[in-house]
Amino acid sequence: MNGPDYNFPTELYYSKEHEWVRLQGKAALVGITDYAQKQLHEIVYVELPRKGSDIRQSQTLGTVESVKSVSDVFSPVSGKITEVNIELAESPELLNQDPYGRGWIAKINLTDLKKDSQNLLTAKQYAELIKKLEE
Repeated sequence: MNGPDYNFPTELYYSKEHEWVRLQGKAALVGITDYAQKQLHEIVYVELPRKGSDIRQSQTLGTVESVKSVSDVFSPVSGKITEVNIELAESPELLNQDPYGRGWIAKINLTDLKKDSQNLLTAKQYAELIKKLEE
């Protein structure tokens, strides 16, 4: 699903805070959306969450710093962080170049996807949200 100039893969879920979720069984990869990275512009630093820590939906997962601003990244799901993308420490620009691929931020073992999914959007719903934000 594409917005004006945005890419929103239909197999992903999205949060209203501009994070995406790729389900992988009982785990999920999370990152920031194409819209978010374009709003931030050139990303120069990523503060990653701690591997092994527990996180709740909507809790701060980390921060992303660009040449324009610093933004919190909020976890779109609850669970235990099992992996973090350490490649972002050396190459934060991956968030700009490949937000849905090599630019993932963390892998989280889910505690209650059914509950969390009530607050997630489909690609179509997310594209509609972005359209409204840009009006």
